[in-house]
Amino acid sequence: MKMSLLPMLVCALMGACGARAMGATVQTPAPQVVSVELEGCVSTGEQAERSATFMGEMTATAGTARMSMRIDVEERGPEELEFHTISAPGLGVWRSSDPRVKIYKYVKQVTNLSAPAVYRAVVRFHWVGDNGHVIRRAERRTPRCEQPASPVAPAPVVPPGTTPPSATTSPATSG
Repeated sequence: MKMSLLPMLVCALMGACGARAMGATVQTPAPQVVSVELEGCVSTGEQAERSATFMGEMTATAGTARMSMRIDVEERGPEELEFHTISAPGLGVWRSSDPRVKIYKYVKQVTNLSAPAVYRAVVRFHWVGDNGHVIRRAERRTPRCEQPASPVAPAPVVPPGTTPPSATTSPATSG
């Protein structure tokens, strides 16, 4: 069957026709193999309460016996041009799934974050075959968690007619 060039051109220009009308085959997209998220970002005035929660998820591919994931957290201060890796317990360590797991998810929360600063995670993924060798690798970065500068404490309010507290020094004496 011969298709006229004019209908194909009209379809292409208007975007109104599916790929099948153009004679192409339609393929279902492959399922997502990895994903990363910033699951939580708590920004408060108190450093001990500030946190970021990062998540990585991976799906087994053909030949995968085990999967492993590593989450590193990076920080960038207000005067810094680039991110640098921070160290904290549990970061930068490869965590492995049980054998033959189909979907592996790992969540890591980092607390006591400095401010002002921006944080993100670099999540690395390995798929390991039956022979123990890595058969596939991937790396993704999460969205950023911004920790703004702590608010400045307001100056104390002095009621009218009173003298505000101040530092005093003793008058010099000569003797």
